[in-house]
Amino acid sequence: MMLDMTDARRQDEVELVQAAQAGVVAAVSLLLERHWAGMRAVALSILGPGPDVDDVMQEAALVALRRITDVRDPQAVGPWLRMIVRNRCRGLLREARRLEPVADVPLPGTGGDLSAVLERQALGDWVWEAIEALSPALRLPLVLRHFTDGVMAYESIARVCGVPVGTVRSRLSQARAKLVAALDATAADAHSDSRSRTAAGWEAARATLAAAESGEFGKILRQDWSPEVALLSADVPVGGAALLVRAMDGDLEAGVRQRPVNVVAGRSVAVWEMDLINPADDPDHCPPSVAWIMGLEDGRVARLRLFHPRPLPASAIPPDLQDVWPQ
Repeated sequence: MMLDMTDARRQDEVELVQAAQAGVVAAVSLLLERHWAGMRAVALSILGPGPDVDDVMQEAALVALRRITDVRDPQAVGPWLRMIVRNRCRGLLREARRLEPVADVPLPGTGGDLSAVLERQALGDWVWEAIEALSPALRLPLVLRHFTDGVMAYESIARVCGVPVGTVRSRLSQARAKLVAALDATAADAHSDSRSRTAAGWEAARATLAAAESGEFGKILRQDWSPEVALLSADVPVGGAALLVRAMDGDLEAGVRQRPVNVVAGRSVAVWEMDLINPADDPDHCPPSVAWIMGLEDGRVARLRLFHPRPLPASAIPPDLQDVWPQ
């Protein structure tokens, strides 16, 4: 018996989802094109006409790219895409009221996480190649917004970049528009291996911390980082390798340890998100976490920004560094 048009379309959609989950990048574009009108209708119903609708649609497209492997029922991909839009709209409204954001789409109950989903797919290589084509001013906010866990809020990105929140929103809008265009233009191209870069990033983070605890942080900086590495406060250099070594040694002497919890690894920007573990006798010495946000040149760290969700207390900064340490 021949399938009717409804059954044929449903079967075609199942095959598109399966292809997308296997890493066929063009399949994701086709799915988004097919459901774009319905997704946009959801955004308009919640936000009303205006530029926020375009921003939400661009963000939803990126979320779909990153999380397509979360779809368990390929026949339900349409409702899944509309749910992404709905949650992005609600998140935007929450942020406007300065409340804490929540996750866009629940992760699978099998212990998967976004970075693992991204790493094991050809989609990840495709997305990262397009990200690298952006200008540095657009690339950094996009990476922080979509790939980190602790630096994704607009206010946090503004602190890292040293610009107003309105500028962050503008840059993100420009970055997403350019990224979507670049993804469309490069769907059939070969892409670099983001999975290998991420694995190397985890190894480097752990090796760097182990070296620091052995008193060899300076050696790691000389070997693996740029000789002209600069610590930045926003975009302003405040010191180099010597300052970083003094600060790391000061933390270790105070009994503070770091544990990597998330690694973002591109060719030109990398982020190590760390838990900070304070000594038992001084549990409030440092905030609970820090992000190392690194600009890379020829694979070596040339610029470092340190982002704490809360400013460091004065007691956590060695006296000789308090006038220069970024906050």
